[in-house]
Amino acid sequence: MAVSLGLQANFGLIRSNRSIDIPGASERVAQDSGGTANAVSAPAESARPVEAVSSPGDVRNDKTGAGSAAQGSQEDESASAANPEELSEDEQKQVDDLKSRDTEVRNHEQAHAGAGGSYAGPPQYQYTQGPDGKRYITDGEVQIDTAPVADNPEATIRKMDTVIRAALAPAEPSSQDLAVARQARDTRQKARAELTAARTGGEGEAQDPVSASALLAAAPAYEAAARRTRAGGSQDPGKTQATIYA
Repeated sequence: MAVSLGLQANFGLIRSNRSIDIPGASERVAQDSGGTANAVSAPAESARPVEAVSSPGDVRNDKTGAGSAAQGSQEDESASAANPEELSEDEQKQVDDLKSRDTEVRNHEQAHAGAGGSYAGPPQYQYTQGPDGKRYITDGEVQIDTAPVADNPEATIRKMDTVIRAALAPAEPSSQDLAVARQARDTRQKARAELTAARTGGEGEAQDPVSASALLAAAPAYEAAARRTRAGGSQDPGKTQATIYA
């Protein structure tokens, strides 16, 4: 079962979906911190569009990997060198807010990824350039596989337990996190019902041969009782005789 979030089938999305208003920001880019392909990553066309903070001309996409990290570092240094003047009080407040948001999003997404294990992809971040010329993380997401394990309800239950832990791992789960957790609980409940039905059916089949054997063993006793009844035809017809066989 897939989470309906515009991603490819069978992949849920855990996102830190709060926003921060930074009027002085001039850049917002999307970047995958992992730098490598992951089995649970969404295809490029399904990635969420990047939104400009100031104007369309300020938006650009970064390629992921070590090369882009080095390029970003050089850009940061260049931006800082190009703006050596002191920040205004409002600009400094914006920088402080960006730093706080950066830490919050990093912790949030790393909690998802750490708890999700092999079912979770690496955190994907979006950056905003502050008035100091540096880039700060202001949004992020982690993709997680929410598909049940085919023909294996026990494995599905274990997998959904992991998905639930991953969705609720941050100190303050987002509304999307809670939605993923709810779906995982529903999938887990269905798997438990399937497992119970399979176990009940198996026990019933195991009892049938035992019952047949008991009937075969009791057949001679029933036949002997029938012969005795036929031989005792002179007994008082007003009396009824009951025979119980263990």
